[in-house]
Amino acid sequence: PLKDIFFDFDKATLRDDQRAALAQDVAWLKAHPTAKVLVEGHCDERGTAEYNLALGDRRAKAVRDALQAAGIGAGRIRTISYGKERPFVLGHDESAWKFNRRAQFVQE
Repeated sequence: PLKDIFFDFDKATLRDDQRAALAQDVAWLKAHPTAKVLVEGHCDERGTAEYNLALGDRRAKAVRDALQAAGIGAGRIRTISYGKERPFVLGHDESAWKFNRRAQFVQE
């Protein structure tokens, strides 16, 4: 039920077009007050593994911070970065990369 949040290349700031998806995630979390989530930060294949781990971490934390600002308790949210190691779509162009630059939710 939770929607992924997608990012622009080399960015960890929330895009305006992703705010509706984030609002739906907040609504779901408020409707399920005992649910806990892991926010995974992901990147596309460009850049070094080390750089992408750091970028994925910033993406996951940006989503966590937005959830907390919307009233979701910090104890309900964990973050982790997988960098470029777990692509959602395989491919070597923007048609794949745009889906791999994301924060993805896993219910715990």
